[in-house]
Amino acid sequence: MNFVALKMLIGDRAKYIGIIVGITFASLLITQQLAIFTGIMTRTFGAITDLGQPDVWVMDPKVQFIDDVKPLQDTELYRVRGVEGVDWAVPLYKGLLKARLSNGNFQTCNVFGLDDATLIGGPPEMVEGRVEDLRRADSVIVDEYAAVGKLAGPPREPGGKPEPLRVGATIELNDHRAIVVGICRVQRTFQSQPVVYTTYSRATTFAPRERKLLSFVLVGAKAGVEPEELCARIQAATGLAAQTREGFKWTTAMYFLKYTGIPINFGIAVLLGFLVGTAIAGQTFYNFTLDNLKQFGALKAMGAGNATLLRMILLQALLVGMIGYGLGVGVAATFGILSRNSELAFRLPWQILAVTATAVTVICMLSALISIRKVITLEPAIVFKG
Repeated sequence: MNFVALKMLIGDRAKYIGIIVGITFASLLITQQLAIFTGIMTRTFGAITDLGQPDVWVMDPKVQFIDDVKPLQDTELYRVRGVEGVDWAVPLYKGLLKARLSNGNFQTCNVFGLDDATLIGGPPEMVEGRVEDLRRADSVIVDEYAAVGKLAGPPREPGGKPEPLRVGATIELNDHRAIVVGICRVQRTFQSQPVVYTTYSRATTFAPRERKLLSFVLVGAKAGVEPEELCARIQAATGLAAQTREGFKWTTAMYFLKYTGIPINFGIAVLLGFLVGTAIAGQTFYNFTLDNLKQFGALKAMGAGNATLLRMILLQALLVGMIGYGLGVGVAATFGILSRNSELAFRLPWQILAVTATAVTVICMLSALISIRKVITLEPAIVFKG
């Protein structure tokens, strides 16, 4: 009977392809929009991910997310170092500074100032140069996307491609000379701004003069001390906010989820894909069932029970669901691969594949339910009519 069910489904090519197209479209739209949404949310805390060494981030209690910098007094660093359970604590400067390029244009950059002695918080991967080169005079490290993009120099020939920023090139940061000593690979920021690393003392020299310049204190926990426990100790001893790395990621993501329209916009797109897929697949599958009522009636007349017919319909729905899911996810993954070097945020973890599979299963089950009722109430005598 399974062979008969598949023969009936594939025999009607137009409706067979129509059902698959509907499910493919739904699978593609759901997967793509969820992957872009995840990519965007990942970028909001990309800087926290790149700074993987600290166990705890210490900040002003009013800080709401990673880019919401509220500077601290430099003396807070020593207070944090005195808390029991702290193995090490180093300063971090994070700010937006204007870079003047060789062609005279200005570009706002995300500047990180690392502890001069340890360089903790440096870029996770170097493409050219070494992190230790930051100890040279006036040195900075820039990210590879900025080096070939927003920080690139003018083309050598009119109409040509911009000249990539290379090691040894010079830029100006807030009217201060900076020499590029390395190119790094980091996650792109939410605003896709160039990322620049330098030392803490040099960053505070580049930055406009303010009374407080310490953005965050990065803390490492001693062996045997849980980061959550250390956060509680730091908060009790200093009155500052302290969060684990994962906790600070979640805080940053929740800020964007709560105060921006990102979830609503992508949620509408995902819901639209689900509804359109259900409508196309359900209607086409129902029409397919109507066209094959005589065949189902003949099977009933030959003794096939409702359970057998139900199994046949579910098998047909399962087949088109698997094909449509595979095609949709495949197209979405291909789209992500082709756009990985562009500004588009795209991240496809396995959880998204599971969500899409669940959605496609629901679409197929709804489509099958529409048809099942018609088949169950079918009278075998329909075979002898007309």
